[in-house]
Amino acid sequence: MQRDAFAVAPIGVGMTERQPRPRTYRYYDLIVAAFVAVLLISNIASTKILALGPFSFDGGTLLFPVSYIFGDILTEVYGYARGRRVIHCGFVAALTMALTFALVGALPPARGWENQAAYEAILGMAPRIVSASLIAYFAGSVANSWVLARLKVRTRGRWLWLRTISSTLVGEGIDTLLFVVIAFGGVLSGDLLSDVIVSNYVFKVGLEVLMTPLTYRIVHALKQAEDEDFYDIHTDFNPLSTRI
Repeated sequence: MQRDAFAVAPIGVGMTERQPRPRTYRYYDLIVAAFVAVLLISNIASTKILALGPFSFDGGTLLFPVSYIFGDILTEVYGYARGRRVIHCGFVAALTMALTFALVGALPPARGWENQAAYEAILGMAPRIVSASLIAYFAGSVANSWVLARLKVRTRGRWLWLRTISSTLVGEGIDTLLFVVIAFGGVLSGDLLSDVIVSNYVFKVGLEVLMTPLTYRIVHALKQAEDEDFYDIHTDFNPLSTRI
């Protein structure tokens, strides 16, 4: 059940009511750091389109689905509001990365440095990719967390597999469609664009399904370690809110 966000302070002279004390967690900050790292690495890896068997997808797809697993874990254990804060952190980090790459690429190279063309070929596309990623990631991640949080209340905490897979079907669908169209529209042919969309979606959802047993173990361990199992009964689901 949802834990009380307030602790009872000792009542002494002049103290007649509870004093708020924010919850602290042992592993929340580590998950935030790992989530942001996965997001940034995925954005850079997305500059390459690769072929793996019958699938054609951007390189970031190899790692990016892990961010949705983190999102499921965050929402399931800590609640939608804390998961939303992590989404905001990732958004700011990715935007900062894109602006930095753009600035570095625009500045003149030092005399004797012959890699400007290589930099522009790989990271020169990063601003467009990160712009696509920011829009797609924010919309998809928020949708993923919203579906999982609402289903948790509706199912009374049962059938975690149903919640994680259902939220991924929605979130990854929104994310994949927006990202591929914005990042590669006009760059790839129509057939290849469709192949990338389908391949990305199938790969991401398939990975989520395969990772379900591991997700179960991590969620269970975190709930025990953090003494938390948050239910979003009275949560403000505004995706732009910064409140916890």
